[in-house]
Amino acid sequence: MQQFTAIVTQASNFLWDYILVFLLMGTGLFFTLRLGFIQIRRFGEGMRRLFGGFSLHGKAAGKDGMSSFQALSTAVAAQVGTGNITGCATALVSGGPGALFWVWVSAFFGMATIYAEAVLAQTYKTTVDGHVTGGPAYYIRAAFKGKFGKFLAGFFSVAIVLALGFMGNMVQSNSISDAFHNAFGINQLVVGIVVAAIAAFIFLGGVQRIAAVTEKLVPIMAIFYILGCLVILIMNITALPDAFAQIFVLAFRPQAMAGGVAGVTVQQAMRFGVARGLFSNEAGLGSTPHAHAMAKVKRPQDQGAVAIVSVFIDTFVILTLTGLVLITSGLVPTGLNGTALTQAAFAQSFGVFGQVFIAVCMLFFAFSTILGWYFFGQINFKALFGSKAVPVYSAIVVAFVLIGSTLKVDLVWKLADFFNGVMAIPNLIALLALSGVVASIARQKDE
Repeated sequence: MQQFTAIVTQASNFLWDYILVFLLMGTGLFFTLRLGFIQIRRFGEGMRRLFGGFSLHGKAAGKDGMSSFQALSTAVAAQVGTGNITGCATALVSGGPGALFWVWVSAFFGMATIYAEAVLAQTYKTTVDGHVTGGPAYYIRAAFKGKFGKFLAGFFSVAIVLALGFMGNMVQSNSISDAFHNAFGINQLVVGIVVAAIAAFIFLGGVQRIAAVTEKLVPIMAIFYILGCLVILIMNITALPDAFAQIFVLAFRPQAMAGGVAGVTVQQAMRFGVARGLFSNEAGLGSTPHAHAMAKVKRPQDQGAVAIVSVFIDTFVILTLTGLVLITSGLVPTGLNGTALTQAAFAQSFGVFGQVFIAVCMLFFAFSTILGWYFFGQINFKALFGSKAVPVYSAIVVAFVLIGSTLKVDLVWKLADFFNGVMAIPNLIALLALSGVVASIARQKDE
């Protein structure tokens, strides 16, 4: 088993570090240029649509879809997960403070990619058994006709069900149980039972209940975490100028400043920053288009503008605040990593409450991701096996959530990373093949 885990780890690292980093960044750069820096031109429109549709009690989602804000909330629920806490810490430890600069670069180009994903999801959405649905599996078939398109779409669906619905949700529930065990000493099985029971209740309510929960949970959790980070940054305000200096200088000259991580090269800063940034905001992976396909909007480009904002919220706001808290704490070079580093940074300012704060945030972040990933996996499970098979999928996910809370298996974590990367490949191929469609739709607003 250890040998198999090592093989999966090597394959995952190679896929993310040497293939996907360039493929995802290249796709983002391509759409940025072809769409005339759409992430800048449409950003203001996206913000207006977001706040214009903001509501904690929107119209209930149904067979015909959900509101644009509910779609955004469901997408952000999946994006803002443990990667914003543990992934950011890993990027800084492995790539130094300069990695945060490359996180920003990847997010900037990722905003163009996610615009394309949302536009195509809206363009090729369809109705199955009376319910509106859509996502990469549908626009992949539109890009490639015949057996090849069916194979590529089926390959994507299998990969996302495994990566997010099953293994990914095990990882998320494990993060919740670990955080609560460390902060409160609560038995991990007890935490797992509670999380699995709540998840099952929401799953049974279908898209209507998932949308109703995410439109409330996402704004609350984001505001709660942002306020906590801002309080710490105000307390550490004298260290902020140096933190920004480290970010920009160490992105290009890692050995040039004191406080950098010893032995880190420019290549490492770039690699870990780009990889962790893209993994966090999920631009190009093919997950969030499922939510954007459900939005009830007049034109595909309307939801594309809203999708741009989701990457901004995930990376330029939440992940950046985490990074600044970690850098200003001075704990990045100490040997701590992941959740332990983030908890230590918050405990430095908040004392014992710091661990409690991170535990509560981990609950919000990871549980919202469970809802989003379940929903994305469900759409693809239904595409593979039909609507009647959905209860089976739901039962498996609930079981995996429970098992994941009690058993941290390195192999599961590595497999989740690997299949996360694998599912991006057919999605990116389809995006590039349909780039002309995206460009044509994007121009419609300008004419």
